[in-house]
Amino acid sequence: MSNEMKKGAFYAGFSYFLWGVLPIYWKMLHDVNAGETLANRIVWSFIFMVLLLVIMRKWSGFITTIKGLLTNKKQLIGLIIASLLVSGNWFIFIWAVNSDRIIETSMGYYINPLISVLLGMAVFKEKLSRSQLLSFVLAAVGVLILTISYGEFPWVSILLALTFALYGLAKKMVKVDSEVGLTLETLVITPVALIYIISLFFKGHHSLFSGSLQTDLFLMGAGVVTAIPLLLFSKGVQRIPLSMAGFLQYIAPTIMLILGVFVYDEYFSKVHFISFAFIWLSLTLYSLSKTKLILHWEAKWKKGNQVGM
Repeated sequence: MSNEMKKGAFYAGFSYFLWGVLPIYWKMLHDVNAGETLANRIVWSFIFMVLLLVIMRKWSGFITTIKGLLTNKKQLIGLIIASLLVSGNWFIFIWAVNSDRIIETSMGYYINPLISVLLGMAVFKEKLSRSQLLSFVLAAVGVLILTISYGEFPWVSILLALTFALYGLAKKMVKVDSEVGLTLETLVITPVALIYIISLFFKGHHSLFSGSLQTDLFLMGAGVVTAIPLLLFSKGVQRIPLSMAGFLQYIAPTIMLILGVFVYDEYFSKVHFISFAFIWLSLTLYSLSKTKLILHWEAKWKKGNQVGM
């Protein structure tokens, strides 16, 4: 492994680790409603990114990108959609963590790569191998078991996976520098977030600057804990193969699952275990689908079928 690849693996792995432990941060804000936490996360992320662009001397590039977007409706629409989707994903995640549903968030991020591939099939007409199709069937069985057992569709998991997968799809429409892109995404929704925060001040329902220094620091720090993993990820994923990034991405939901079960004592039943087992098996099969062993097995299976015909 080259030094560049080692750096990439470290950056990407550390970003997934930070995403995995992020529920601990939001738990510190359990007394603040999810809407206000989200609004502060957006505003302070924007402020942090603006400062970062100035320090990195990318401000002129940011202004140039804005001018370009104003003349390119397709990219502008893609940016707005991406901003709304990532904001929705953040809100669901914050709400779920503080509603003691960390295990469901974990399942959502396990399912996310599979939904991304399904979107690739639907939008870009990408074709899947038999082993990849089997992995989707296994994941569907896992979700179905949980749904039937609890009599309730795991909407938190599915919405988290769907919004983040669609966010990735929207990002393909807006090809800009990672730092500039994140600043633009937060810029789009910042006015709405500011209006919401100001309305809370007028109603006297605000948590920011209400007397608790700890709460103030955590709300203001939300911008930093949002931006840093994203920036580390963008640095890492450019240096490593996609297959390595695919394996590393399971670090985050695994940590979330461990936190939910062993730190926050969320209920993890046999049904949960069986459901997760199907999803883990699905992900393992999908991750190995491009290896020589699986490709050889599929070629042999296909050849056998042709001989039989």
